[in-house]
Amino acid sequence: MTQPQSLFDKLWNSHVVADLPGGSALLAIDRVFLHERTGAAALNSLAKAGRRVADPSRVFAVTDHIVDTRPGRTDKTLMPGGQAFITETRTAAKAAGIRLFDVNDPDQGIVHVISPELGIVLPGCTLIAPDSHTCTQGAFGALAWGIGSSEAEHAMATGTLRLTKPKSMRVRFTGRLREGVTPKDMILTLLARYSAAGGKGHAVEFSGEAVAALDMEGRMTLCNMATEFSATAGFIAPDQKTFDYLKGRRYAPSGTQWREALKRWRDLASDLGAAFDQEIDIDASAITPMVSWGTSPEQTIGIDSVVPQDAGAAPLNYIGLAKGQAIKGVPIDAAFIGSCTNSRLSDLRRASAMLRGRKVANGVKAICVPGSSRVKREAEAEGIDVLFRNAGFEWRESGCSMCFYAGGESFDAGSRVISTTNRNFESRQGPNVKTHIASPEMVVASALAGAIADPRDLLKGEPN
Repeated sequence: MTQPQSLFDKLWNSHVVADLPGGSALLAIDRVFLHERTGAAALNSLAKAGRRVADPSRVFAVTDHIVDTRPGRTDKTLMPGGQAFITETRTAAKAAGIRLFDVNDPDQGIVHVISPELGIVLPGCTLIAPDSHTCTQGAFGALAWGIGSSEAEHAMATGTLRLTKPKSMRVRFTGRLREGVTPKDMILTLLARYSAAGGKGHAVEFSGEAVAALDMEGRMTLCNMATEFSATAGFIAPDQKTFDYLKGRRYAPSGTQWREALKRWRDLASDLGAAFDQEIDIDASAITPMVSWGTSPEQTIGIDSVVPQDAGAAPLNYIGLAKGQAIKGVPIDAAFIGSCTNSRLSDLRRASAMLRGRKVANGVKAICVPGSSRVKREAEAEGIDVLFRNAGFEWRESGCSMCFYAGGESFDAGSRVISTTNRNFESRQGPNVKTHIASPEMVVASALAGAIADPRDLLKGEPN
C-alpha cells in the first residue's frame, strides 16, 4: 500500500534528478525569473564563463525593482547608477535570447504579479527568482522560492539546482474570516503568534476552510509573506479556482495539453493521513485587523491592542512608540498601497470602493502603485484610478521602488507610513521611515483619518 504523501513530498519527489550526500538533492527547475537588480550580473557571469542558457524559453526577466514608478518614467531612475542596471539587463537578456518585460512593455510589472498573470507559474512546477518573495507563486500549487545570482546562473546553465530538503509544515486556518479581515491579517497573525523564525527550515502548506475560501489573489497575499515566516517556501493545493484563473493565460497550456495538465494537477494535494513535521491550527474567525508596531513583521498586534509591555527598546526607539500605547489613533504622515503583497486588481477594487466620496486627511501623502501595467490598465478601465485621484492619492506606474528603497524613490526621511508592503524593517521605505504594515483596507481607513484606524469602522459607514 502506498504511503500517504504531503503536497510538498509530491512536488519535491517529482523534481528530484539525483539524491546527493548530506540530505540534499539535485532538483529540476522549470522556470527562472530574473529582475534588473541582479539579472545582468547572473547573465553576464554565465556568458563570461563561456556557458549559455540551456533553455531560453524557460527563463524570463523583468524591469521592476529599480525602475521609477513616476508617470513618464524612462531608464533614468532616481537611484544613483540605476540606469546601468536597466540597460545592462536589457543587453544581457537580448544576448541570451530570453524574454524581457522591459520598462514600457505592456506586460511589465512586479515579477510575482506578472508571472501568474501570464500563466508562467503553473501547478506542480518549480520556479526560482533572485527575490525572497518568489514564494508568492506557491499559491498556484507550485514550489517557488528565492535564490541568489550564482544559483540563478547554475539553474540557467543546467536546468537544475542543488537544495537540501526542508522539513514540512502545515498551517491550517479553520473557520471563516469576519468582515473587514483579510488574507494580510491571516499571515500577520501567524507571524505575531509564532515569530518571524517560526517557519525556519520548513516548506509550509497553507490549508483549511479559510484558505479554500480565498480567491487566487488572496492566496498570493498569504503565500507572499511565507518568507517573513522564514519558510523556504509557502504553497496552497490547487483547486478549481486555480484552474479557472490560469485557463487561457498566455504561457499556460491549451487544448489537449490543458486537459492532460488538469489530470496531473488535480492530484496535487496532500493525501489523507499525510505526515508533517509540524502542524499549526489558527481559528480564522478570531482574527482581527492587524498592524505592525515595530521593525519586524512579527511585531504586530490587532488594531484594538496596545504595544506589548515586553517590547524591546531598539524597535520602540526607532518607531517612536511606547510600551502600553494604543496603536489605534497613532498619527501618520503617509499611506501606501502597492508591492507584490497587495497591489493586484482585487486589492485596488476594495480600496477604491472605500474611498468613494471621501478625501485623504490633510497633510497625508497617499500613493497607489499598481502591481503591473496590466493591473493599471484594467483598473483605469473600471475608473478605479479616478476614485484614487479624487480622494487625494497619487496614481503611479507599476514597480517595486516605493517598497524596496535602494537610493531611489522613497518617503520623506523620518515620516510615519502605513503600508501594504511586507516588510517594516528600518529604512525599508526610505531613510529613517517608520513603516506600519497592514491590509489595503486599513491603509485606506488610516489615510482618511490621518491616523492608524480600524477599517471595520469605515466599512460600517461605507456609502452605497
